[in-house]
Amino acid sequence: MSQRPSWQEPPTLAGQSGKGVTLGGVLLIVLVPLWIVVLTSLSTKGAINRAGGLVIWPDGITFEAYEEMLKGPTVRTALLVSLGITIIGTAISMVVSVLCAYGLSRSGSFGHRFILVLLIVTMFVSGGLIPTFLVVTGLGGYGQWWALILPGAVSVFNILILRSFYSSTAAELMDAARIDGASDWRILWSVILPTSRAVTAVIALFYAVGYWNSFFNVMLYMPTESEKWPLQYVLLTYVNRGVGMPGSVNAGFGMAHSQTAPLSLQMAVVVLTLVPLVIVYPFVQKHFRTGVLTGAIKG
Repeated sequence: MSQRPSWQEPPTLAGQSGKGVTLGGVLLIVLVPLWIVVLTSLSTKGAINRAGGLVIWPDGITFEAYEEMLKGPTVRTALLVSLGITIIGTAISMVVSVLCAYGLSRSGSFGHRFILVLLIVTMFVSGGLIPTFLVVTGLGGYGQWWALILPGAVSVFNILILRSFYSSTAAELMDAARIDGASDWRILWSVILPTSRAVTAVIALFYAVGYWNSFFNVMLYMPTESEKWPLQYVLLTYVNRGVGMPGSVNAGFGMAHSQTAPLSLQMAVVVLTLVPLVIVYPFVQKHFRTGVLTGAIKG
């Protein structure tokens, strides 16, 4: 049994009960909608009709919605596009953010104060949507995948978090590396990054989730090229707007003769968008917790 600090009062029954009820309520708020979405995606057309919509209790389980969703090229292509954008975009964002943050964290670097002020100004003042659109299209980005990555590749807020952490890294470690003849590249790779794995993992997770969930740039730069759409825009188009998927029996007039309920197919797409994050998050969770606490203390 762990020893409590002398200044800390023992917990009361009411306090423990209140914490349990609160945590249980929060858990239900998170899990119940997820349970309904997953169960509806696995339900038959008859079960959904009997439930009058979303299914709360199992009543006939089938994987027809997932089979139909993955049988057509729309969702498969969108999934690959989303994975590619997320991986490439996160890599570009992390490289730029880490290099920028390291340079700004060195007080003797050339022009670091001016660049820092310039970056902070961009957090509060921006050109706006129309100038951004004109710049990207003027550079030939309309209909190109890079327009989904580069316009939002850098977050000044994330750079400031990394800079704050790098600035607090023990100077003795870097001085020892310099005495051994290490260059700035070597110090960054062998000293800074190994000692900041937690905050690096947190920032990478922020970037990855942002790229995975983004859809607005698709509306701007490739609204009609469905073969280039990421999964989130497919979700918006074919689920929220109720448009039938091309090549699916749920598209057009085939919907009435389909054995798969349109709602079941829509929920299957929603589940598919959640799976990668559910798989990745457990591996990053310990770094996420450590990074947030360390950043709060050092920042």
